[in-house]
Amino acid sequence: MTLQGYARARRLGLALDALQRGTPVLPAGFESGFESDSGFRDAFKRIFGVTPSEARGLPPIVVTLIASPLGPLVAAATDTGLCMLEFADRKKLPQQAADLRRWFARPVVPGTNRFTDQIARELEEYFGGARREFTVPLKLGGTPFQETVWRELLAIPYGGTISYEELARRIGKPGAQRAVGLANGRNRIPIVVPCHRVIQKNGQLRGYGGGLWRKKFLLDLEEQGLRA
Repeated sequence: MTLQGYARARRLGLALDALQRGTPVLPAGFESGFESDSGFRDAFKRIFGVTPSEARGLPPIVVTLIASPLGPLVAAATDTGLCMLEFADRKKLPQQAADLRRWFARPVVPGTNRFTDQIARELEEYFGGARREFTVPLKLGGTPFQETVWRELLAIPYGGTISYEELARRIGKPGAQRAVGLANGRNRIPIVVPCHRVIQKNGQLRGYGGGLWRKKFLLDLEEQGLRA
């Protein structure tokens, strides 16, 4: 982001805060430095994905960075649960962020809430070998097929693995391994929704958005955790 782009995004963030405190749309735009109402509305919709009027009654999605042994993670949460936990260097991160707007239709702003705080604690415990299950509430947000796949992933136990073929069979779609693989790739909450536990039938690793080295790290971590 350019310096100019950052400054505009910051001004829009201040305008969002003003709107949610009850400031009317027109004054909120002028007070945040916009010279026209239409320019403010267009810029607001482009950044947040909703109009200023729509944003007034919508708690935003907050986004923060969490350090991990696998590199920084981008955590995002609504006021009811975690909706994204992505590797910050993933090439599809912009696409995943766009999916947040598509499925939740809320402004996305920097910040934290109780769910981002909770996942930060649980990740520290997981990577430290002291946690096998995550308890943070999740907001999945996807097509019915994608959500079916993601919920089935949650049933794979810590340290366990299944094949893409088995996963397709479990959701009642035998032969849909390719579609299952695509749904895994659109999983916005890796580690917590453990798509790393799906491997090829012959035991080889395949298809992990964060890179196969991360998939191997997670599987090795859990294998060690079972032996501890």
